Amino acid sequence: MNNHDWMQRDLKHVWHPCTQMQDHETLPIVPIQRGEGVWLHDFEGKRYLDAVSSWWVNLFGHANPRINAALKQQLDTLEHVILAGFTHAPVIELSEKLVALAPPGLTRCFYGDNGSAATEIALKMSLHFWRNTGKPEKTRFICLESGYHGETLGSLSVTDIPLFSATYAPLLKEHLRAPSPDCSRRAEGESWESHSRRQFQHMEQLLEQHHHEVCAVIVEPLVQGAAGMKMYHPIYLTLLREACDRFGVHLIADEIAVGFGRTGTLFACEQAGITPDFLCLSKGLTAGYLPMSVVMTTEAVYEAFYDRYETLKGFLHSHSYTGNALATRAALASLEIFESDNVLANNRVLAQVMADALAPLADHPNVLEVRQTGMIAAVEFVQDKSTRTPFDWRERRGLQLFEHALGKGVLLRPIGNVLYFIPPYVITPDEIRFMVATAAEALDHATRPGATPGGGTTLAIP
Repeated sequence: MNNHDWMQRDLKHVWHPCTQMQDHETLPIVPIQRGEGVWLHDFEGKRYLDAVSSWWVNLFGHANPRINAALKQQLDTLEHVILAGFTHAPVIELSEKLVALAPPGLTRCFYGDNGSAATEIALKMSLHFWRNTGKPEKTRFICLESGYHGETLGSLSVTDIPLFSATYAPLLKEHLRAPSPDCSRRAEGESWESHSRRQFQHMEQLLEQHHHEVCAVIVEPLVQGAAGMKMYHPIYLTLLREACDRFGVHLIADEIAVGFGRTGTLFACEQAGITPDFLCLSKGLTAGYLPMSVVMTTEAVYEAFYDRYETLKGFLHSHSYTGNALATRAALASLEIFESDNVLANNRVLAQVMADALAPLADHPNVLEVRQTGMIAAVEFVQDKSTRTPFDWRERRGLQLFEHALGKGVLLRPIGNVLYFIPPYVITPDEIRFMVATAAEALDHATRPGATPGGGTTLAIP
């Protein structure tokens, strides 16, 4: 069958996530037959460079031979077993490796199914900790404006992306929000560090006023992904860790999107020299192979739930597929690649290639800023650079950019007026240059005067 045949079968029964399905009356769905490295191949022989790592999950390319081999071996041994009262070798080995690699002091691993579940686990664990330790009045959380932590109800309550949270507001508990440290909004001539320090003053005031009722602060370290790759200086995390200690509040680091080398270090928190009370990991945890998440926490948190007689002091959370043997084996295979291939050092070379390729775009008449943290880069485009006036979202410029780039063989997925790149780590310098050159051509197309809107997906709309 060809692409059209598969698309017609898809449209009969599949409901796609974060998508206005009517748009696909004019914008074809792309059926993928196979993947290899950074490339996705459709049923008619066309290939697309996966510049967004298939929603930020893929680390070492599609159909990676080493991860494939590990999964095939695991399939012949054990696919899954209940993790309540039972265990298996892969989950033990993965937990040991994560504890050895994570910021010091994180000694316990609690597994879930996906990123939103990890956020839910951390929120519940923090609230339950304070109840177990005699402070049941601590029931609120502080999050950042423009923060994103998932789309289940608990995680959505600490998310500040209206596209996701506004519709379901009646179901959500209100929490406290501090202004984003987003350095793209710094004053002219102000450094990232200075801006981040200044923005932290708002967070400190919230902690001072509300610490008696606050369980934890939750942040995306260094990069706020769904907000349009908003980036900030590590000093914000350093100051936040100190303030949380001072005011007796937990710190939850949501590294679901930025963990496993995306920011230049294995974990973003390393750049601030801090250990959070809870570290949430998913996406790249299994290198994009299988859904799994983990929340790492401290011995002090673990001990608050450890009791001989009171069952209700135990942590009340479970998933049927917790610690799945296949997913943990994929994660182990991914970590083995980190160990053997000097991935972080190679990523620094690739990040510089990406920076060099993107540098000319800073002079584009519609580009407000080019920003980068490690292997995450973003280009924010506007209607008027001098006044920072954005394009009207109803013009759907991001969608036009997506369509044009896809036609040239690159999968980009702009967030509003932000074009971003999060490629797999197996991308080559030549592929990076092709990716950026195609994106630049698509940007010219999408920002030209009189460009007309097309059909498409709501993820191109802020």
